[in-house]
Amino acid sequence: MSEPASISTGIAQRYATAVFDLAREDDALAALGKDVDALKAALAESADFRDLISSPVYPRDEQGRAMAAIAQKMALTQTMGNVLGLMASKRRLFVLPQMLRALDEKLAEARGEITADVTTAKPLSDKQAKALAEALKQSAGREVKINQTVDESLIGGLVVKLGSKMVDTSIRSKLQALQNTMKEVG
Repeated sequence: MSEPASISTGIAQRYATAVFDLAREDDALAALGKDVDALKAALAESADFRDLISSPVYPRDEQGRAMAAIAQKMALTQTMGNVLGLMASKRRLFVLPQMLRALDEKLAEARGEITADVTTAKPLSDKQAKALAEALKQSAGREVKINQTVDESLIGGLVVKLGSKMVDTSIRSKLQALQNTMKEVG
């Protein structure tokens, strides 16, 4: 990991820990989960929002006002709204995506879940996702939440990352392994 990326991750982890601890003290972990989901959806859907948090063109006070308006419009908790305002005043909004990922992990751990990052060539059906979650639950020994992404370059199969373990059954990886074997032979 590059140094700037690790610095960003460290900043995000500190904010996530603070927000999580405040929400746990207020017994508001469910509300925090809703805030995280809403902000993740907003980041995924709005290029303007992504630009606001990452562009150095916007002054701190403008970012702060925008984040206050966004927090109010999205009906975020006061804790999350305050943290977003603080992040804007400190020019730290660029770590918001990493902070949301860290909060997701902390919330899942609090619920006794573990998150599996699953990449597939085409979207899984609900039945397939449930079967995969059940199989992973048996392996992990606790509830598994699936975070699915689609990457058509896999051709088929899937890649599952569960904690520090990774299983790659994609056709792309099998073709690469075959190609490497052919190079060794030839």
